[in-house]
Amino acid sequence: MTEKPNRPVHYREPQQARSAATLARILRAAEELASEAGLEELTIAGVAERAGVSVGSIYRRFEGKEQLITALADRMLEQREEDVRHQLRTAEASLSGIVDAYAQALLRSFSDSSRLFSELLRIRGAGTLDRGARTIAEIHRLLLEAATPYADDIRRSDPEAALDTAARVILGACFHNYLRPDRVTGEAARRRYALELGDVAMAYLLAPDRRPAAPPRH
Repeated sequence: MTEKPNRPVHYREPQQARSAATLARILRAAEELASEAGLEELTIAGVAERAGVSVGSIYRRFEGKEQLITALADRMLEQREEDVRHQLRTAEASLSGIVDAYAQALLRSFSDSSRLFSELLRIRGAGTLDRGARTIAEIHRLLLEAATPYADDIRRSDPEAALDTAARVILGACFHNYLRPDRVTGEAARRRYALELGDVAMAYLLAPDRRPAAPPRH
């Protein structure tokens, strides 16, 4: 097992509820402005005006624009983790219910704030890449945890490895849809596509192995 990287500090953590509310307002304003005009056009002054705070209030929390953008990326990734966690917690109590909820949550995550999300994915710096990798690892862990009570329903010889494969397939399909110029859009269409992805994953999980089991993954 590889050692988990230390989480970088992207801003000064608030100590009081009022300060936390101000920080949330700043990040929300930054997200709105970046979604409207792009990260290149984002300015500290513009964020301050949209959030209704002083420029100094932002600089007391962030060293500059780059640190604000990194914190914004962190916030959006945390929101995606929480959305997947909520969808799995409230999913139908069955293997198919868990798989469908996972596909639905991921597809929606890649569909929201499409312009901003694509720019955030291109942010330079090892810290941001590490944070994105931790989000992928966390949502993967959430699926395995939620599906564990139904592992006996899986007909593959190695249920955990099969879930790992199914999770990768769903994630890859959602990311591919996100990159396509003719991506699936609209709540109803996204739901249909998520259910189709769930059907593909379930067909694999419920089918016995076609060949001898492969060596364990390392």
